[in-house]
Amino acid sequence: MATQLPDDFKCPISLEIMSDPVILSSGHTFDRSSIQRWLDTGNRTCPITKLPLPQHPSLIPNHALRSLISNFTLSSPPKPESLPEPQAIISILTSPFSSIDSKLDSLNQLNPLSKRNPAFRQRLTDSGVVSAVLNCVGSLDPNIKESALSLLLNLSLDDDNKVGLVAEGAIARVVSALQGGTPNCKALAATMLTSLAVVEVNKGTIGAYPYAVRGLVTLLRDGNGRGKKEAATALYALCSFPDNQRRAVECGSVPILVEMADSGVERAVEVLSLLAKCREGREEMERLDGFVGVLVRVLLNGSPRGVQHALSTLNSLCSCNEGMRWQAKREEIEEICLGFLEDENEKIRRNASSLIQALQRCQLTG
Repeated sequence: MATQLPDDFKCPISLEIMSDPVILSSGHTFDRSSIQRWLDTGNRTCPITKLPLPQHPSLIPNHALRSLISNFTLSSPPKPESLPEPQAIISILTSPFSSIDSKLDSLNQLNPLSKRNPAFRQRLTDSGVVSAVLNCVGSLDPNIKESALSLLLNLSLDDDNKVGLVAEGAIARVVSALQGGTPNCKALAATMLTSLAVVEVNKGTIGAYPYAVRGLVTLLRDGNGRGKKEAATALYALCSFPDNQRRAVECGSVPILVEMADSGVERAVEVLSLLAKCREGREEMERLDGFVGVLVRVLLNGSPRGVQHALSTLNSLCSCNEGMRWQAKREEIEEICLGFLEDENEKIRRNASSLIQALQRCQLTG
């Protein structure tokens, strides 16, 4: 049963709980902001007794009451969060008579709640709201499209929802936004694909969908800073699945990733290390002039994670191709790797050791 707030804790003027109670010369207590406004308008009588007050009334802090109010509010259970009724929201989102503003207001109302409240996310999913939100992702209004994508992303925070969203057709709508949305929508669409790809079974489903991987590569090439970052992250999530590695290579991702890696984008190096696991990826890298030099610069200047993935990429290349081993020899990578044998990162040590062994297989010729 909820505890009733004592009337003495409420300001007689505003009828709200007092945050800074003060005593007037009449003996009555008011919230400072309320009584100050009363006095500032020229009133010189007590609002309760109507008795006259001095020309310059004193406002004495009521410390005892303030302490009681503070203790009461701290010990009282928090007021339950007011949650909207999902069916009412669905009606607004699906009705042909709803205005753009009403749909946008509904989506904006759901977004913060769905982000922080797992129980509400489940309630929304169970109510059938996903279909209505997917329709909004297909809206021609960019604000509705963006807000709907944000809501889908929130719903996908729960792993149980990721497969269900794919089953309800989320990929088609998300890929459509990746093709024809605003820069923010495209970045959100890429983030959504990353979220869905957390579930292993979704990786192949997303990759097989027309334009999914190609759309990410296009965003990687043409997007703004945020878009490029989200596209690279989505490709990294998807390309642990072998078929997606080949798809990404066929869409022309390797030269774009190499350029990004050379400019210091760590995620690009991570994606390259995955693409180097497939034959098509290695062949594309072997054709690029200066590619080994880019990896050398990562080894010399990159973060530990960047170094780890650069070494992994070089291992994939040098274990399969004599020409790449000679290129690595000429770049003095073996000497660089010797410095990593005592690194505190176990993966760096292991990759460096494997690469040294591969390079030592090179036979010097006259």
